[in-house]
Formats: sequence, C-alpha cells, structure tokens
Amino acid sequence: MSGGAPSTPRLRADARRNADQIRRAAIDSFQGRGLTVPLEEVAKAAGVSKATIFNRFGGRIGLIDAVIEEVVAVELQGIVDRTRALDDPWERLAHYITAIRDLQYRQPAFNDAMLQVYPDAQSLVEICRIGSEINDELIASGRASGAVRAEFTAADLQALVHDNALALKHGTRPRREDYDRRTTFLLDGIRAR
Repeated sequence: MSGGAPSTPRLRADARRNADQIRRAAIDSFQGRGLTVPLEEVAKAAGVSKATIFNRFGGRIGLIDAVIEEVVAVELQGIVDRTRALDDPWERLAHYITAIRDLQYRQPAFNDAMLQVYPDAQSLVEICRIGSEINDELIASGRASGAVRAEFTAADLQALVHDNALALKHGTRPRREDYDRRTTFLLDGIRAR
C-alpha cells in the first residue's frame, strides 16, 4: 500500500475524445439555441449516443455545469469587469444595461440562466448571484450620485432583465434596430432628470 492520495481514473483516449466532442457540441447548441436544446440533438452533433452524455456528464445539469463558463459566464464576467472599470455612475449603469441587453439578444443561454430554467444547476444559480450583486452595486451607486431616479431599485433592474429574458425566449424576436431603440428608451426612463 503506497499511502498516497488515490488518483482519479484516467479516461481512455476514445472516452476523452467523446467528452470533448460532447462539450463542443453542447457549447455550439446552447449558444445558438439556449440550454433547453434536446440532448438528442447535442448527442447527434457530437456523434455519440444520448447515453454517452449521461455516462460522461450525468445528464443535462452536469453538461450545463461543464460548459456554462464558456457559453456565457466568461462573457458576463467581462461585462461586469468593464462596467466596474468606468468611473461615472451613470456611465457604469448605462454600459451594463446596454451590454446585458445585447448579451440577452445574442445568447439564448443567458436568458435561460436568468430564468433559472434548471434551478438544480449550481452554475446557473451562480450566474444569477453575480447579476444580482452587480445590480445592487450599480443602483446604489447611481442613486447615491443622483444619476438614477430615486424610486428605481435594484429589484426593478432585476425585473427588467428577467422580463426581457421572458420576452426573448417566448415572444416574437424584434428586429435588432427596434431592440436597441428600446434600450435607449429604457435608459432614458430610469435616468434622473
């Protein structure tokens, strides 16, 4: 007996290849169509069976947890970092709202995360926590500086992001120019006069 820590078993080359193919297919599918894409379609795109997804990742939740970083979390963290780098409270809030609405328009998976379509996926809960934290921070700063209407709250911002996610997921997708125009209306509506 060696007394060292037990090592995790190494995957065979074909098993590693299958896992990599599944990850790539999931990232492509989730980014383009959201987290609710049927696993059969992910398996087909990866060239494996649905059972292989369950064997490698434990099912949809495990697969989401394995790829969500690349699907939306890195981009969300980039938005948060760029927002925090701005000095002016109004510029921070306007940048954040514009960037989040852009992410929502481009990435159906982000909307699924915001809607917590899979509440058992801890990675999605973490994305919502990050969003809630920055919402609180931005609204507190915006209100303290007088840049944001006094009655506008972090809960209002969260509701706007949530409602937008619902509209994009279940409604008719607007033309990009109409969507961007509505972002301007939203910003105008929350800015202090």
